[in-house]
Amino acid sequence: LLNDLKITLIRTSKVGKTSLIMSLVSEEFPDEVPLRAEEITIPADVTPERVPTHIVDYSGTDTCTSLYDETHMANVICIVYSVNNKKSIEKVSLLLNVLILLSCHRVPLILVGNKSDLVEHSSMETILPIMNQYSEIETCVECSAKNLKNISELFYYAQKAVLHPTGPLYSPEDKEMKPSCIKALTRIFKISDLDNDGILNDNELNFFQRTCFNIPLAPQALEDVKNVVRKNMSDGVKDNGLTLKGFLFLHTLFIQRGRHETTWTVLRRFGYDDDLELTQEYLFPLLKIPPDCTTELNHNAYLFLQSVFDKHDKDRDCALSPDELKDLFKVFPYMPWGPDVNNTVCTNEQGWITYQGYLSQWTLTTYLDVQRCLEYLGYLGYSIIQEQESQTAAVTITRNKRIDLQKKQTQRSVFLCNVLGARGSGKSGFLQAFLGRNLARQKRIREDHMSYYAMSTTYVYGQEKYLLLHEVLPDFEFLSEADLACDVVCLVYDISNPRSFEYCAKVYKKHLLDSKTPCVIIAAKSDLHEARQYYSLSPLDFCRKHKLHPPQMFTCNTDEAPSKDICTKLTTMAMYPHMTQADLKNSTFWLRASVGATVFAVLGFAVYKALLKHR
Repeated sequence: LLNDLKITLIRTSKVGKTSLIMSLVSEEFPDEVPLRAEEITIPADVTPERVPTHIVDYSGTDTCTSLYDETHMANVICIVYSVNNKKSIEKVSLLLNVLILLSCHRVPLILVGNKSDLVEHSSMETILPIMNQYSEIETCVECSAKNLKNISELFYYAQKAVLHPTGPLYSPEDKEMKPSCIKALTRIFKISDLDNDGILNDNELNFFQRTCFNIPLAPQALEDVKNVVRKNMSDGVKDNGLTLKGFLFLHTLFIQRGRHETTWTVLRRFGYDDDLELTQEYLFPLLKIPPDCTTELNHNAYLFLQSVFDKHDKDRDCALSPDELKDLFKVFPYMPWGPDVNNTVCTNEQGWITYQGYLSQWTLTTYLDVQRCLEYLGYLGYSIIQEQESQTAAVTITRNKRIDLQKKQTQRSVFLCNVLGARGSGKSGFLQAFLGRNLARQKRIREDHMSYYAMSTTYVYGQEKYLLLHEVLPDFEFLSEADLACDVVCLVYDISNPRSFEYCAKVYKKHLLDSKTPCVIIAAKSDLHEARQYYSLSPLDFCRKHKLHPPQMFTCNTDEAPSKDICTKLTTMAMYPHMTQADLKNSTFWLRASVGATVFAVLGFAVYKALLKHR
């Protein structure tokens, strides 16, 4: 909202404009009226809207240039005419054209008919066609500086025209709300419909009322609201709850009865500006990320995202069908997830994103692009539903990675593994296998729907962690520090291609030899005949020389879902980068980690089924 507000009064001829200002200030009609009143400032505590207000008396003797300046500095312009002077009324249209021409931005206009004490009739019949012609006109007020009629109301309406304008909300010609207002209120309805049943029940209406106006509705008041809707439309109330049509009707009624502030309070609470666009402050709250720190969702954020998933998973199959996903993203101005997302996270046999895949994608977005995550949470109404100041309350910033290394432990839950290898080495197959897809299923994926990321969960010592695999493009000469900045590196070669391992060896020697980042070499396509590599050392001898774990045999050409054991090892190495290769080679170490993973995975599945049954 504005810090202060400027109201400029402009006259058509000698109509008592200055008298209006003097009467407001002194609360009596002045005996002597100066040619022009000085600018007057009304303190915030004596204005209805609690905004400091400056009133400017624009003199007709000023030049056209100063009129141009005034229209650009004013928040609202009052055009004063005399109700007992036909020529004065006729000049209103001329002055309107000049003002609209001079103004490069939309300034609300108010028509003020002064000297109503001198006539018995209203000028509204003459003024109405002019009001219908110019959408910039907010309202018309007839008043009298002499007997103080409607003087304070005039300046109240002027404030209201700026703080709660009609223009963006309602079309007087069509007598209905504008499409942009309907769109904004529809999003607000969907966010407030916590169970997604298409109606706002009493609990949801009370939460909405408390959120917007800081006070709940009494049971009788709730019934009164619903009765008003029932009397005016047949499908506004259903199962004793308010439908979207009923919700929109109520706001239309508020606007038609001059209570724009009610609708504006709702819109602004849900992040909208005067143009009915979500504000940058709402979508992108400030969040500073120190160097070498990562971003993750916290427990409350996951609970919120779970509730969003639950309310859209209509058939309770723990996956979002295309229609359910489309319904979830109706509160967004665009579809945020493309077809590549279905190949980035876990899906069911139909290719629909599962509950685990859904949370994985949110985790990935938070890790790679936290600003995008904040924007998405803003569209979902996170700060409103969770009653937080902003979406930043959903994000945890991890401590510096160097401190983790010093303390030899980490509180992080998300780890990045960069996957490198020559073309055709099996990198994409490895990523898709992590999502439970064997070769036969991978062959059904369209080339333009492929993803360079794969995100899922692994279990290390019974702890659930997220592992993000990132396939790095194999242009050896163009590898940057960013391509290699991660928690663990995975070098993939094709055992059936004699030239495949050489790329891995070169990358390791050039970029990873002196690095503290753990590294694993994967011998992909292990179901094929193993060819002798043309490199000077065999892969096993190379690993021995550089004290690396022996090459891990891997294939995705299986009947069932490929094994995720290697990904468990990668996560473990990312969690414990301080461990020596000797520790990592210890079979007891891996047995403890993998047994913990198996037990927790089985236990986790049982708990998950119980939760599903409960939902």
